[in-house]
Amino acid sequence: MKIFRYIKNLSVASLAVAAVAMVSSCEDMLDKKPTGQFTADQIDESAIEGLMAAAYAGLEAHYFGNNEAFAGPSTNWIFDVRSDDAYKGGGGVSMEGNIHQLEISNLTSDNVSNLNKWQNNYFAISRCHQAMNAISESSVEGKEAYLAELRTLRAYYYFDLIRIFERIPYITEKSDAKTVRFDEFTRDEIFGFIKDDLKYAWENLPESQVAAGRANKFVAAAIMAKVCAFTSDWNDVITYSDYVINSHKYELYNNYLDMSKIEFNNQKESILAIQCSTANNNAHINWSNLLNTTYSDGNLFGSGDDFFLASQNLVNAFRTDENGLPYLDTFNDVNVTSDYEGNVDPRLDFTVGRIGFPFRGHIYTKGWCRAYDVYGEYSGKKGLIDPSSTDMVQGWPWGASALNFCLIRYADILLLKAEALIETGTDLDAARQLINQVRAKAARSIDGAYSPVELNPMKANYEVGQYPAAGWTQEYARKAVRMERRLELAMEGHRWFDLVRWGNVVETMNKYFRSEQVLRPYLEDATMTNNEIFLAIPLSEVQNSGGLYE
Repeated sequence: MKIFRYIKNLSVASLAVAAVAMVSSCEDMLDKKPTGQFTADQIDESAIEGLMAAAYAGLEAHYFGNNEAFAGPSTNWIFDVRSDDAYKGGGGVSMEGNIHQLEISNLTSDNVSNLNKWQNNYFAISRCHQAMNAISESSVEGKEAYLAELRTLRAYYYFDLIRIFERIPYITEKSDAKTVRFDEFTRDEIFGFIKDDLKYAWENLPESQVAAGRANKFVAAAIMAKVCAFTSDWNDVITYSDYVINSHKYELYNNYLDMSKIEFNNQKESILAIQCSTANNNAHINWSNLLNTTYSDGNLFGSGDDFFLASQNLVNAFRTDENGLPYLDTFNDVNVTSDYEGNVDPRLDFTVGRIGFPFRGHIYTKGWCRAYDVYGEYSGKKGLIDPSSTDMVQGWPWGASALNFCLIRYADILLLKAEALIETGTDLDAARQLINQVRAKAARSIDGAYSPVELNPMKANYEVGQYPAAGWTQEYARKAVRMERRLELAMEGHRWFDLVRWGNVVETMNKYFRSEQVLRPYLEDATMTNNEIFLAIPLSEVQNSGGLYE
């Protein structure tokens, strides 16, 4: 049973929701208590289940209405828009103008995306703390495992915050939120706290869970691998990636399309996923990506808003040479447009819609593009299922289904280990083999037997090759793994954070702005500086902090 599907039926979860749903300032966001309290004797398995469900529901980032999920999404698509991978999309630059400001790197502290992203994570942390305190004071058996789950979630929420905001208050389940300053702990110290939570989780979580979507030992290890990659602790990336890989609980999908099929929820590559459902009047669909449903002429997906379109730069990155290998340095020298006759990686047509090509078994046309003159084509595909399926909601909420959203996939971990092997120089050939495993999945995906149809080999030359051992130097391998992460994880919320941790985000984005402005004039004056990498603490939080935040 999926843990989110029965939240509304649990009184304890309702109390947990009530504890955060009515607050917004820093003074009470993290220490508001439920109006009805349980004694230690009243905390039984049923009550704990509700508290745990509320903590996990924080991954949905859907607390009040819809906008906090759109503007501060747990899927982090708005940060792909900050990167060279995507345009905001929608009906024009003024629609969800807060995200447009992120796209052109015009950062202000009153941007609602700052506030929504900040609040969504701190609301989720608050739920974790309420559950941790209740469980710690109870007499239930196995409380260490419950606490390990909650510390896994807390680590994930704080990790999301610290890679978006340069300085954040770090508040524990024992803290008085009204006294914690934003600069009380350094970034290094906060990363240390996150790692401490994950180490505890690794030691106390079971290897498997009865309920789908619950954190196990290897979920904690996967998050730790990503945290350590962000802090360049490469030996630890290898260690924790190996825990995941050597568990043999995960494997690559047979076909790249499998990630967009409901039957593969919590299967194969899925390590950590937002658990989605159309039960309870669609309460737990993927609200974070709902704006991103393609416009779809004929209302196949409803009246989609068509936000989040791939950039031409990203589309060009899928070009391959005569050996089926990407152009690591010169990919953007040629635009992959309707008259392009070269090879492409098939993952391109599993990721975005191209005019005249299949889109979930239908043909994507210019009529599917809501604002073609502003944003062009290339609507995102990954979060959408076949609209002919009975599993898709008809009408509003458009494009909605029970398709989970993977926050961490197995391919991500394979590529992180490959990157760590390359950065340490310990085994370049092993790194090559890991990258080639991921590329082999892409090559398998050319098989036209999969449904719905996504590729058209009559209109595109699909070619994916393996990296040979010859010429596989550390410098070349570094370029290869970075490109592979871009291709494999495109439009899944990873690109911006990869650029930040690689230290080349400012250089990459300014080069992107200058080349892409030819197609997208609204980027003409866009620039980025080192002071514009992290978002500012939301203005309203500063104003309500009583001097604790600046």
